[in-house]
Amino acid sequence: MDRNRTTVADIRAKKAAGQKISMLYVTTLDEAAAADEAGIDMLSIEGKYFSPEMRKAAGRCFVQVGLPYGGWGKFDGRHLATAEDYLQAAYHFTSMGGDCFYCAASFDVQKVLCDNHIPIVAHVGLIPSYITWTGFRAVGKTAVEAASVWQQVQKLESIGCFGAELEVVPDRVGAWISANTSMIMLGMGAGPGADAQYLFTEDVLGHTAGHKPRHAKTYRNFAAEFERLQKERVAAFKEFIGDVNSGAYPAPEHSVAIADAEYDAFLKTVRS
Repeated sequence: MDRNRTTVADIRAKKAAGQKISMLYVTTLDEAAAADEAGIDMLSIEGKYFSPEMRKAAGRCFVQVGLPYGGWGKFDGRHLATAEDYLQAAYHFTSMGGDCFYCAASFDVQKVLCDNHIPIVAHVGLIPSYITWTGFRAVGKTAVEAASVWQQVQKLESIGCFGAELEVVPDRVGAWISANTSMIMLGMGAGPGADAQYLFTEDVLGHTAGHKPRHAKTYRNFAAEFERLQKERVAAFKEFIGDVNSGAYPAPEHSVAIADAEYDAFLKTVRS
């Protein structure tokens, strides 16, 4: 491991010191490199996007690699089902430089990973892979539901999880939970009291496809820029077609010349 890279110990030290942690979900090498250059603390990268090249682009960022869950994705051509499957995937991504691993599987599977000294990030609150149980809504707005979220956090802490995504819970609940657990709570719509503030790059850059969540904040309008670039692509392609049809392309400067004597000798050879 690169000694200059951020570690679990570094992230825990930030929490202990009350330092805020910035976190982005990225999918491309350019996004990872930009996050590193900007000074983002943590990146979330799905396993299907993670590679040695992505690790290099992420630089000093602490990288959470998402282990696919059930029908949400595959590793090595198959869905992960058993603890052994998850272990193999985690070891595979560890060899590429993953720093911690998102796992939405059962407590039993998560515990096996933790027992093997793998830094695991779980998920509480609104959990997309379990959405059929709650619907797309804030979780924890009643005392009973908020207590249930806290009980899940306690269970995750007891089995050794490094952290948990804390998604769309009331701000005061998020702050209380974050202050009362040793885990790193990665807040996504969980208020300013969470240990980290976690957003998707597509929301930050303004090119979200579909629903934009309430907690998202947009800092640039890449959607307009992407639309402009697409129009420019189409225009350039049309100009290329026009040049091909008119004979303007290729011009002499785009071709390789042959000396007259050599060409005459070529014709003599092939005609004989």
